[in-house]
Amino acid sequence: MNIDIEKVRKDFPILQREVYGKPLVYLDNAATTQKPLCVLDAMREEYLNVNANVHRGVHYLSQQATDLHEAARETVRAFINARKTEEVVFTRGTTEAINLVAATFCQSQMKAGDEVLVTDMEHHSNIVPWQLQARQRGIVVRHLPITDDGRLACCGSATTYLTEKTRLVSIAHVSNVLGTVNPVADIVRQCHERGIPVLIDAAQSAPHMRIDVQQTDCDFLAFSGHKMYGPTGIGVLYGKEEWLDRLPPYQGGGEMIDRVSWEQTTFERLPFKFEAGTPDYVATHGLATAIKYILSIGLDNIEAHEKALTRYAMEQLQAIDGLTIYGPKLSPATPHPSPFTKEAVVSFNVEGIHHLDIGTLLDRLGIAVRTGHHCAQPLMTRLGIQGTVRASFAMYNTKEEVDALVQGLRRVIQMF
Repeated sequence: MNIDIEKVRKDFPILQREVYGKPLVYLDNAATTQKPLCVLDAMREEYLNVNANVHRGVHYLSQQATDLHEAARETVRAFINARKTEEVVFTRGTTEAINLVAATFCQSQMKAGDEVLVTDMEHHSNIVPWQLQARQRGIVVRHLPITDDGRLACCGSATTYLTEKTRLVSIAHVSNVLGTVNPVADIVRQCHERGIPVLIDAAQSAPHMRIDVQQTDCDFLAFSGHKMYGPTGIGVLYGKEEWLDRLPPYQGGGEMIDRVSWEQTTFERLPFKFEAGTPDYVATHGLATAIKYILSIGLDNIEAHEKALTRYAMEQLQAIDGLTIYGPKLSPATPHPSPFTKEAVVSFNVEGIHHLDIGTLLDRLGIAVRTGHHCAQPLMTRLGIQGTVRASFAMYNTKEEVDALVQGLRRVIQMF
């Protein structure tokens, strides 16, 4: 089944607007996606008719809101194929989820000199939390290198970079700059052979492909709602029950307690131990609605459409003189080099033109792209550049929008 793009686009009213008198071409989906009407309607309906704090009230509205909130947890559980809802912790996003693991894991499982291994292609959200722990606790943050074309230098084997002091590996499933899809299942298997747990940053993969935490066998996984057609300020941390049980609470307050006295406080069962304070129960309902919307379109359909769009964009962009694309390259013989594929992101520069100038001028043509270092400054340093122009795709993008991008770039180049 193919995606009915025109029907899908009608679900996103913002795509029908104009910018500077030009039709909006929204190609900044790796930063955040637009929201379908069903998500907005679901959240509005809850605020209008079911608004009450969850888990704490015996009255009807509180019970109804709690049911929606916990139904959302089950929707997430099924979406990632977790074993239990107890393994699904709601956070404010990927960033908070990684910070939660960094703080609690380093506090309880690491000592000075122990190592966390990340990669050169990580988002700052998977670098800075570990650096903060390095300052506070004396742990060591090591990084796995990448090749010039944006692949892991270990060729899918992390074994040579693991040491007797490695206590955790934290890795992006998909690079938000390069689009590289890392072979996380293989890396998890290799790490587990050494008794090392793995955290996967799935912020850039959850909207685009199937995620099965049991099949991957990862110990932790994090993703954000706003990058997958859901609301901002909501995200998910998946953790194996055995690990979540071992980690201490991240924050203290209401909801996460069992019993409080001046002498001693005991903590609530999973997952509530990690959910201090009033949750954004309306946003969890919005996230669940977004997941159901994605599933109604079909993840296989979405992935096939976006890969075809990515390949088409790369083919068109590669034909522009002086343009350099970063990350795994496509060729007729190997459209998606195994085991590394490229997912829904194309980052590039044009010789002699600053990426900010390109983005600014494309904006005047109604084309929204992202410019800069994309919260991945160590990666920029590795590539020897200051930043890039990034076009990132979603299920609602079209070949015609790619054509508009290419035509816009040619106009910008002519101006220079």
